[in-house]
Amino acid sequence: MALDVFQPPMRPSPGTGHAPEVNLRKASFGDGYVQASPAGLNHIRCVISFRWDYLTLNEARTIEGFLIAQGGYVPFYYTLNGEATPRKWTCAEWSLTEGYPCRFTATFKEDFTTAS
Repeated sequence: MALDVFQPPMRPSPGTGHAPEVNLRKASFGDGYVQASPAGLNHIRCVISFRWDYLTLNEARTIEGFLIAQGGYVPFYYTLNGEATPRKWTCAEWSLTEGYPCRFTATFKEDFTTAS
């Protein structure tokens, strides 16, 4: 099954937030010493907070429709600003604020599943 490609009607607004999600195994010892190691090969997952501040309702619904179709668990491809190669993502958190202009926010989490 080929994955969908996310192509929003416009680039996200300035202020995109990047926050890693780091998964470590930790063993705490009685004297305050902690020994840590990565939990798997991809123990650092990129989490991106996107914001579109100036959308028409139709543009906001286009983004929302794509994310609803992915169901929060189906990965899709998206190329971050400044990168040449798309990465796989999932998105289970988004919100749409109606008005003129509309505002849309979404949080993408990097996906490491082997399905492509």
